[in-house]
Amino acid sequence: MTSLADYAAAHRIAYDELVSVIASLDDDQLATQSLCPDWDVRACVAHAIGIDKALTGWVPDPENLFDFAIAARFMEEAVSMSPDEFASAVAAIADARVTDLESLDPSVVDEPSMTPVGPQAYGNFLQIRVFDLWVHNRDIAIPLGVELPDGGPTAEQALNEVHRSMGYIAGKKIGLEDGMSMTVEVTGGAPRTMHVAVDGRAGLVDALDDPTFTLTADTETFVMLACGRVDPQSRIDGGRISWTGDSEWGEKAARNLRFTM
Repeated sequence: MTSLADYAAAHRIAYDELVSVIASLDDDQLATQSLCPDWDVRACVAHAIGIDKALTGWVPDPENLFDFAIAARFMEEAVSMSPDEFASAVAAIADARVTDLESLDPSVVDEPSMTPVGPQAYGNFLQIRVFDLWVHNRDIAIPLGVELPDGGPTAEQALNEVHRSMGYIAGKKIGLEDGMSMTVEVTGGAPRTMHVAVDGRAGLVDALDDPTFTLTADTETFVMLACGRVDPQSRIDGGRISWTGDSEWGEKAARNLRFTM
């Protein structure tokens, strides 16, 4: 089970990664289009860290989310900041959020909380935040040509978020039919094997003897395709995702992993 200390450490790593990317950027680089269509690099970072500014000091609530207006205000304030001011503000918010997490009672991870995907345990909310940070870091790093590590606690927790949604992805997004199954082999810094079978409905299973097809992808490719952030064709052409077994279904899966908005 993932502890509060684990979540706090993963947040710290994600924040350090974020700060390292933006620390030396100038105004033109901050205006680079991110992988989020509506945001440039500055706005993408301001959104990501603005959420954590809003979460700092927020007590998990099973009925109500935190105050989004706090994040929105930071996005507005960030527009007029110099690159150095912006980087400093981001680092300060990150430090405050880690301190906030470290001050909580470890049992808080089991407390009921509203999350972006409905009521769950607060620990699940923290995993969603690590997932969001990991993805947003790559939303800015990939367009800037910055290569980030694809392993470690942040990658593992980001992958956890996709892993627990694989039944939905296989059944609703890929459209596997009854009696079909798939295996996903994630390579790179956070290697993992996932199995999904359809028996009435698609769900995770412990093992498969003869899956309909097997997808193989590196960690970044798999998670970013699941978030709809990168073009499947470019990753297929680059050899970063491939399949064996039923070629038609393997290709369909590679092109239809997206499960986030």
